[in-house]
Order: sequence, then C-alpha cells, then structure tokens
Amino acid sequence: MALGPVMLDIEGLELTPADRALLAEPAVGGVILFSRNYASPTQLADLVGAIRAVRSPPLLVAVDHEGGRVQRFRDGFSRIPPMRRLGQQYDADRERGLALARTAGWLIASELRASGIDLAFAPCVDLDYGVSEVIGDRAFHREPDAVAELAAAFCRGMKDAGMAAVAKHFPGHGAVVADSHEKLPVDRRDFGDLLDDMRPYEKLIGRRAVAGVMLAHVVYPETDPLPASLSPWWIGTQLRAQLGFDGAVFSDDLCMRAVTAGFGSLPQRARRALEAGCDMVLACNDRAGARETVAALADWSNPPSLVRLARLHGTGAPLRETLLASDEWQAAAEQVGSLLDPPALELGA
Repeated sequence: MALGPVMLDIEGLELTPADRALLAEPAVGGVILFSRNYASPTQLADLVGAIRAVRSPPLLVAVDHEGGRVQRFRDGFSRIPPMRRLGQQYDADRERGLALARTAGWLIASELRASGIDLAFAPCVDLDYGVSEVIGDRAFHREPDAVAELAAAFCRGMKDAGMAAVAKHFPGHGAVVADSHEKLPVDRRDFGDLLDDMRPYEKLIGRRAVAGVMLAHVVYPETDPLPASLSPWWIGTQLRAQLGFDGAVFSDDLCMRAVTAGFGSLPQRARRALEAGCDMVLACNDRAGARETVAALADWSNPPSLVRLARLHGTGAPLRETLLASDEWQAAAEQVGSLLDPPALELGA
C-alpha cells in the first residue's frame, strides 16, 4: 500500500486498536510524535516499531526536534541548544560555527535514527528579525546568507546520519509577531522585501541539501490572499517553478488556529492544501477531524507525491548502545553540549 497524503498524531505511549485501524487507512502516510508519546528510549523504539509494522511500505515517522524549545524527546536524548547559539558561534568564528552546525545536525539525526525515526522537521530557516516570539531563538541568524550556510551544514550532518532535512517555514515566518498556533499572521511586506527570507531556500535547493519544505501558515496579502500553506502561487509558482524545488512539500498542522477559521472544515483544508501543491498535510490533536479527513481523501492519488515521499524514509539505524559508545557520538555530544546554558545555581536555605 502506497503512502497516503495525511500525517496524523496518536494519543499515548503505545498504539491502541483504534490507532492501528486508523493508521491502516489508505489516506494515511505518516505519524508525527509529540512529548506525550515519549517516556524512554526503549519505549520510543517499541512504539516506532509498532507504527512501522502497521503497513508495508512503512509509514513515515516524524517529530519536531530542532533543539532549544522545540525538542520533543529529552530524558535519554542529548540536550540541543537553540539554533541562535550556532549563529553566535558563526559570528565569532565562521568555520567553527559551521562545524558545530554540522555536528548538531548529525547528533540530532543519529539519536533519532537509533530509535527508528525517519524525519525531524528541521532546520528552521526563518530569519531572526527579533519580532517573532514563536520563532525567536529557533532562527540561526538575521542575515540570509548566514542562515543558508548554517542550515546547509546542519543538513549535511543530518544526511551523514541517514536522515533527510525538511526546512521550514516557507517563505518565512520570522517577520510577523502573531503565533500561527493561535491566530493567522499577516505579513504586509512587498514581494521584493520577502526575497531575503526566501534566499536560504534558494541556496539549500540549489545545493540539493533539503528533501522537504514545510509551508508557513502566514498570509502575504501583497502577493496572495491565501496563507502560503494553501496557496498554489506560493507552492507552484514560487517554490516549484521559480526556485526549482522537486522534493516533498508539507503543510504545517492544519488544526492550528491560523487556518481553522475561514478555510473550511479539516477535510476541506486538507484537500485545499493538497490541490495547492502540498504532498503531505499534517492533521494533529483532532481525532474526529482526522477520521473525517482520512475518509474524505481515501481516493486521493498523486503519483509524483508518492515518489517524493518515498525518498524520506531514513537510512541506517545504529543500535542505540553502539551509538552511545562510539567516539563520534561522545565527541559530538560534548561539542554541542558546550553551547548550552550552565545550570542555574541553587542556593541553600
């Protein structure tokens, strides 16, 4: 059974019979995991194995695992600093900053691959304009060329560990204050002012450094009245035709409040995103809506999407014990860990 166009979440630490039945539906293509799905590395590996056993070829298993505030698995995984720290290292010593970015990408991906995870939705290549709280220190840098260099190094590290990179949030989320989890952000800049935000994508695509791109739930009214995630102009005209991207395109979660009002039901939003050019849509934290969406898209077929999505399965899966005993992992964990804030000093009573 080919991969379907919908990526869903699950509720707990293991699959329920209802989960298994839903994941077996033809329109399902992947599962995204959250902190609620994680208790330990052993439990995670068992859960991923159960998800992969539901069908053949196996569903894609993904997670948001960028580092800093956005790291779903913590105990038993290396703490990763926010990407802004890599940008600061780059400013102090360009070569060291790039080396650390590659090491961070490898460390994230190697630990996830040891648990069977296919994809981390990373890196975030939004520019750090200093106005977006939801992006903030998730961004590498303010300058687009610095972001492109650091992101390319990070992607190389992920690839070294057997994981494809998914850059986000196209064309750029860094210049808006509103959080798309809560409401629809509007970026009123002219198209010419958005070219800096798009430059990291242009460079990453030119280097074939990314296999996936996630779209922003942001409206840019000077170019298109639709959010980028639902826009044929942003996906087809700009990302595909202008930038030449031939990899997989993901919507951001279609249950975020940015797109829940004014764009139809969840099944309608999913179909709109797919018709606009997305290869896979995320539908999280709404099980009733997910069931309706999967049923509504049971007959969805897009052969080019099948090819793009098939490229995203991870390669190589080292035994966790072997990985953690390796000199490469120990050196990487030490180097990346050196960028973390020291623990707060606890004073006695």
